[in-house]
Amino acid sequence: MMERPVNRSEIVEGYYDSKVSLMWKGQEHVFFNPEYLLMSIDLSSNNLTGEIPTGFGYLLGLVSLNLSRNNLNGEIPDEIGNLNLLEFFDLSRNHFSGKIPSTLSKIDRLSVLDLSNNNLIGRIPRGRQLQTFDASTFGGNLGLCGEQLNKSCPGDETIAKPQGLAIDGEDDNSIFYGALYMSLGFGFFTGFWCLLGTILLWQPWRIAYMRVLNRLTDYILVTMEVNMGKCHRWLTG
Repeated sequence: MMERPVNRSEIVEGYYDSKVSLMWKGQEHVFFNPEYLLMSIDLSSNNLTGEIPTGFGYLLGLVSLNLSRNNLNGEIPDEIGNLNLLEFFDLSRNHFSGKIPSTLSKIDRLSVLDLSNNNLIGRIPRGRQLQTFDASTFGGNLGLCGEQLNKSCPGDETIAKPQGLAIDGEDDNSIFYGALYMSLGFGFFTGFWCLLGTILLWQPWRIAYMRVLNRLTDYILVTMEVNMGKCHRWLTG
């Protein structure tokens, strides 16, 4: 690996382009910015050991990275979040430990992710792409928790408890209002039938009720005739 300064028009203090010089059949081939040339790495099922080199996080052209079915361990490097073009990422069936780096949630193009069957722990990071994956992506990690696994994390109980209290309060209110409406309905039903039953069964009350009803009817009819007469005189006058 060698380095050369960028052209004067592109000079930025402290910045250098990298290049790879390859001898092939007696000829030198130079590749500038090789980190953008490598697009796919598949080292699956090779019984590899050790940790993921942080240098993987600077292969900015990577679209696919498959390290599944090995004996790799250690934590997933935060630098993996630099791979903005990554679409396929498979670390399943290894011995990775620690937490899932939150930087993974920044990879918008990530459409295939498999971290299953490792020793990962902690809450699955929220945000962006990680929310789109289901339990199969994270299964086989007994220490993981989060919405995707339908498994609460330590500390969630403190949040869920007030919600439970609120639900209990709503239940109490519903019981109270239900009893109130029932008592009002029962009172109206009882009062109505007591009054109607008295009128129907006791003759003096029935006669008095009919008289009041007749007088009210006569009053309404007389009032209507008077008003109609006034209106007629006003129209013809």
